[in-house]
Amino acid sequence: MMRFRWTAWKALPPAEQDAAIAEAAALVAGMQHSAVYSLLGHKGDLMFVHFRRSFEELNQAEIALAKLRLSDFLEPTSSYLSMVELGLYDSTLDLYEGLAKREIAPYSAEWKQEVEAQLVRQRQAMAPRLWPAIPDRKYICFYPMDRRRGESVNWYRVPMAERKRMMHEHGMIGRRYADEVKQIITASIGFDDWEWGVDLFAEDPLVFKKLIYEMRFDEVSALYALFGTFYVGLRLQAAELGSLLKT
Repeated sequence: MMRFRWTAWKALPPAEQDAAIAEAAALVAGMQHSAVYSLLGHKGDLMFVHFRRSFEELNQAEIALAKLRLSDFLEPTSSYLSMVELGLYDSTLDLYEGLAKREIAPYSAEWKQEVEAQLVRQRQAMAPRLWPAIPDRKYICFYPMDRRRGESVNWYRVPMAERKRMMHEHGMIGRRYADEVKQIITASIGFDDWEWGVDLFAEDPLVFKKLIYEMRFDEVSALYALFGTFYVGLRLQAAELGSLLKT
């Protein structure tokens, strides 16, 4: 998330503005699995979203943007680092129960081998969800979130079967909005200040409010969810950078 230094930018001669815009537009247009959004509100002016297969590739994308002439006028206000995560409560619980019935000791060599084999199968079966493209929707809503782990309730003390039930009910709400909203959940434990990031993509921003409000009454959200800062933006094509920035 970036704030644009408009005062310094306006002092730049028009020819230099044009050159900086052309350079940035060429880079953004050539970046696969990246997108730029014009943010609404005071939290920033631009948001850059990058989907990559490794942290090394993410780092390369950041460095490429930092080398732009335009970066002299961009001030970072926030950022978020995470990995796409698939909810596998059903298959994981079934696997653990099956291993227990076979009296395979948890975390033994055989147990680890069985778990890894299951993960390999899941990665192959769910590759499109694990490595998604950035949805081509007009609006984005991003926010980080945590699960409560103190006070009167603690998500991490709830048995897996109970978490599975609650997450299933939670997911059923999202499915009702599947035609209107594309949702991508990312995990950030160990990577950033929150535990998960939520990306919502839609053609109508009103659906963000409807979906998130309805989920507020769901058990898993009402009891266990903590929400961070929300960011909402409109997608910009590379060619539209000029019309946004040209003074």
